[in-house]
Amino acid sequence: MNSSNWQQNQLATPGTIREVGARDGLQNEKVIVPTEMKIALIKRFIDAGITAIEVTSFMSPRAVPQLADAGEVLEGLGDPGPGVVLSALVGNAKGVRRALDTKQPALRELAVVVSASEEHNRANLNRSVEESLRGLEEICRLAADRFKVRGTVSTAFGCPYQKEIKPEEVFRVIEAMLAAGIVEITLGDTAGMGEPGQVGKLIMGVREQFPGVSLALHLHDTRGRGLQNARAGIEAGVTIMESSVGGLGGCPFIPGASGNVATGELVRMMHQMGIDTGVDLDRLQECQLFLRSVLDKKTV
Repeated sequence: MNSSNWQQNQLATPGTIREVGARDGLQNEKVIVPTEMKIALIKRFIDAGITAIEVTSFMSPRAVPQLADAGEVLEGLGDPGPGVVLSALVGNAKGVRRALDTKQPALRELAVVVSASEEHNRANLNRSVEESLRGLEEICRLAADRFKVRGTVSTAFGCPYQKEIKPEEVFRVIEAMLAAGIVEITLGDTAGMGEPGQVGKLIMGVREQFPGVSLALHLHDTRGRGLQNARAGIEAGVTIMESSVGGLGGCPFIPGASGNVATGELVRMMHQMGIDTGVDLDRLQECQLFLRSVLDKKTV
């Protein structure tokens, strides 16, 4: 499918970029970034034209100390402007209750993660895949009156513990997510092990197995194939791409897993494909420079 066909067969706004740098990008950083700096970074994302932002996590502060200030970040953002959708990661019902306590009306989505890999799910969430799937219904029930719930299938394209991930293992998680009430599925290449042909094939398989499902793609660049995989996903019909400014991020439970696909590189490629993302690359560069100054490190 070429880029024009992709836009004609959209399930979401053409070229939707979901920026995950404030959550996935920062969660691995050892130095705690001050709350006011996180707020300033997110506001810069909005100024650059990004309207879908995963801003924080309501996981246990002990497990993810970098994001212990989730409530303060959300309330400190004030009114982010029309059309901006903020989201946060939750791991269980307790996380949903924390999200419900926030007063930020632009927080409209919660994201949950279940791995297709049994070993990775235990390392990441300290429970089996089956235990995680059983908890989805309660999460969706608690969130129903206020939040849309998205679901990410992590290690969908490979796992360093389990190696090959079969499509049936991905389908099993998706089926349970949809049954629980989740309305959008993200396929996550958490370890960056995917290849373009594999990415396209799995997406087409998901479309065949679950017609009409809204799909997003979350890619890491561990083996330098992130942009190739992104192009393959777009050509297979994915309309929502997740990325991190400066290529920041990675999975703390996968040794050697590098950061996410860099937002600037992804946006540039999509523009070259004739896909309008609504993102201003010059202002996005300002986000990257700001982030570099905050972290005192080089970003992509």
